Amino acid sequence: MKEFLIKIINPKEFFKGPRLREFKYTFYVIRKNSLSMLGLFGLTSLFIIALIAPYIVPYPEDALGATHPEKVFLPPSLEHLFGTDDLGRDIFSRVLYGTRIELTIGLIVIFLSLIIGLPLGVISGYFGGFIGEFIMRITDMFLSFPPLLLALAISVSLGPSLTNAMIAIAIAWWPWYSRLAYEQTISIREKQFIEAAKATGISEFRILFYHILPNCLTPLIVQASMDLGSVILTAASLSFLGLGAQPPQPEWGLMCNIGRIYFLTSWWVATFPGLAIVVAVLILNLLGDGLRDVLDPKSRRFWRR
Repeated sequence: MKEFLIKIINPKEFFKGPRLREFKYTFYVIRKNSLSMLGLFGLTSLFIIALIAPYIVPYPEDALGATHPEKVFLPPSLEHLFGTDDLGRDIFSRVLYGTRIELTIGLIVIFLSLIIGLPLGVISGYFGGFIGEFIMRITDMFLSFPPLLLALAISVSLGPSLTNAMIAIAIAWWPWYSRLAYEQTISIREKQFIEAAKATGISEFRILFYHILPNCLTPLIVQASMDLGSVILTAASLSFLGLGAQPPQPEWGLMCNIGRIYFLTSWWVATFPGLAIVVAVLILNLLGDGLRDVLDPKSRRFWRR
């Protein structure tokens, strides 16, 4: 385990020989795949906006809850590109500032889901028996509910807040990673290199973390990249229903919920946050599809020709 951690911490040790060649080839294929590059460019743009949003928004105080009664429901103009809402706040500033909230939600939920689901899936797939059956039956119980419905029920139980919404979504999402890791481990544990590792007397702990876990990461990375957009959409749905972010947070789903009341008279209040959700989810889905094409061995054979 110590050697494995040293190789991860030290890139010169980890990326050498076959790993270095594989890394270079993967990067080459990503550059040649238009979907991957488009999604990667879009995701990079979202991260940049999230990082520098407080410095580029024209009205940062509006994103933090300031109100301007004299500017209520101003239509889109050069002064307010997306118009203003029911409290006179600049919607463009709130949409840009909301980017960091949406990405934070997505990354935290995916991280929590992986932390819970990956170890459980690997352990149940490798050891099997009573432990594996018990973990998989718990996983199947969670998978029997639609993720949005389960997250909705948990959010109602925990109470309306952004933190509770992220916890609820993570609880609804981890079984998918557990099942995926379980299936990957089942297929890997019978490979000859695992049998050879056992024959040399390597501990079970080392086999799990040094041989099986790295070989499970590729499909999980692809799944995580594709789920990021779904998580953002689910969080926006909970906020739209009043169970996620609470005023005055500039969360896109919450902004759509506020704007729906005035849609017939002030369409811009709900339209621009809704378009932001569509664009973000589209970018993340493009990235996920591109990574799947790049990292899938069947697709990669096409690139080798």
